[in-house]
Amino acid sequence: MPDARIPPTPETGGPTQITTQITTEITTETPAETPAEARETPGAAPPVLAEVVRSGFVESRHRGSLVVLGPDGSVERALGDVVSPVFPRSSNKPMQAAAMLAAGARLADERLALASASHSGEPFHQGLVAEVLAAHGLGEEDLVCPPALPLDGATLEAQLASGRGRTRIAMNCSGKHAGMLAACVAGGWPTAGYTDPGHPFQRLVLATVEAATGEPVAHIGVDGCGAPLLGFSLTGLARAFRGLVRAAPGSPARRVADAMRAHPEYVAGTGQPDTLLMRAVPGALSKAGAEGVQAVALPDGRAVAFKLEDGSARARGPVVAAALTALGVAPAALAPLADVPVYGGSSGASPAAGPGGGAARVGEVRATI
Repeated sequence: MPDARIPPTPETGGPTQITTQITTEITTETPAETPAEARETPGAAPPVLAEVVRSGFVESRHRGSLVVLGPDGSVERALGDVVSPVFPRSSNKPMQAAAMLAAGARLADERLALASASHSGEPFHQGLVAEVLAAHGLGEEDLVCPPALPLDGATLEAQLASGRGRTRIAMNCSGKHAGMLAACVAGGWPTAGYTDPGHPFQRLVLATVEAATGEPVAHIGVDGCGAPLLGFSLTGLARAFRGLVRAAPGSPARRVADAMRAHPEYVAGTGQPDTLLMRAVPGALSKAGAEGVQAVALPDGRAVAFKLEDGSARARGPVVAAALTALGVAPAALAPLADVPVYGGSSGASPAAGPGGGAARVGEVRATI
């Protein structure tokens, strides 16, 4: 029967054979049963994962759900609801990149890391996106991600000063979109409509994600960049990241993991949390997603995935640092992520001094797990 989640489209060459291959490569074990305590009572508020402390007073709280998998893939810890579907947002990107390779896309090293990225739009990001497009006979006009300004502050200022405004290449998902177009060229599929859920490449992504997570995609939506957004559980997300680092060398999943870990500055950007984490923790694979999502896998197969209920990004660093510290990662390596100051008033320093712009530190965002 046709998949009711995907609207029918004219057949232009299906990814059936590739789907079978990628499913076989990624699915290596039966998913472990999630403990009953992880199945949160419907309507119950998730636990507090982090709190904002100002002048010794707890000003705000960030609730959410978190799951930790052990080396064997079993659920070692579950807070909140880790079995109901969520939108992992950009944490899906490594699996989308694995589908690009399965389709035959010629991506490796920095180009493959960029295809998995939420990049900050620095010159080396934008330049490599343009190179990937040109290598496949394409240009910026073939991207359907929305025009945007760079996320990197210095690049943003320079781009505006030069008279350039928003561009599609500067958008943080442009590397992924360039990779999707490269996959379409390699697979002999049309580049027009490449983000339609019924497009052969997107059908391949769906199969790849379901094989990686070990569960059916519960909902298909539209991501901020316009690509299909696939919803599944936090446990499935952690399982997928575990599979990426544990996959056989040379397989699409492992090639993605290896490229991201070797070139983390292309996955995020200079000074960005994912880049810092992968630089500081040898063998770690990390990818954040919008609306407070984060997934991390360690080389021995342990994995963490969580979502902050309010969608805020500010508590993501302290929560992932606390979760990894509990797994035995040295706290010193995670300090840049764990330390999120709260500012107020003036320190008397120059406004250019430090991230607080001369303001006094009066508190912090701290994990409570």
